[in-house]
Amino acid sequence: MTYRNILLNLDASPECSVRIAATLDLASRFDAHVIGLAAIGIPPILYGPEMALSGPLVAQMQDELEQQARRATGQFEAAAKRQGYVRVETRVADFDEASAMAQSARYADLVVIGQEEPGHTSLEAGRLTPGNMVLASPRPVLVIPYIGAPAGFGKHILIAWNGSREACRAVADALPLLAAAERVTVMAVNPDAGNADHGALPGADLAKYLASHNVKVEAQADPGAAIDVGNELLSRAADLSADLIVMGAYGHSRAREWVFGGVTRTILSGMTMPVLMSH
Repeated sequence: MTYRNILLNLDASPECSVRIAATLDLASRFDAHVIGLAAIGIPPILYGPEMALSGPLVAQMQDELEQQARRATGQFEAAAKRQGYVRVETRVADFDEASAMAQSARYADLVVIGQEEPGHTSLEAGRLTPGNMVLASPRPVLVIPYIGAPAGFGKHILIAWNGSREACRAVADALPLLAAAERVTVMAVNPDAGNADHGALPGADLAKYLASHNVKVEAQADPGAAIDVGNELLSRAADLSADLIVMGAYGHSRAREWVFGGVTRTILSGMTMPVLMSH
């Protein structure tokens, strides 16, 4: 298994340039084809009977979206040319961003999107959020921090392991990166040893499975975060100098996570390294 086709979200956000750089870095390692996708469709949340937008406002919004798409695709093409990476193409979709990305994700091995920069909201110009993309995408989603990613990220990968279906899928989706890593740490936070999800030694069974795929792996259990698992994972990743987190997303309902908070939400808001998520 490898990543042959990577779908990259292109938009007008300031952090798009660091997302492009991280994607080209990753693609060069796997000799992957990169599809840079920009959307020019007006998001449904901004266009409907309840919004009552007039014709001139719709035309103005459409023109702005088209200009943004041209700038974003031009930025992507210029970056690829500077690096001499030729396995790229750009697409401009007539759908809104969320619909366009979800549709194209069906035909990619990996989706790359950026973390939301502080101060932005999901309603600004109908911007696609990482949380929405993770739920909508049938493929794994790699979220790049708005501050950027270190060159060659993926040398030390932290797996946030809780034995869930989502975590299992994330590990399987990340196998190309895990197999290429210099070091992989399986981290089980507050595991209930002996239950059906973890077994007698939390993380040990997963480590054995990964070792069969020639992954250089070790397992650790962390009993120190009875309340805030998300921040504990971020702290442990920083302590270990990990440069990529692999995890399942939204093990509970999205509504519950939004109202009460949750690990996924905490990671997406506080991440300082790339995070690969699967749902």
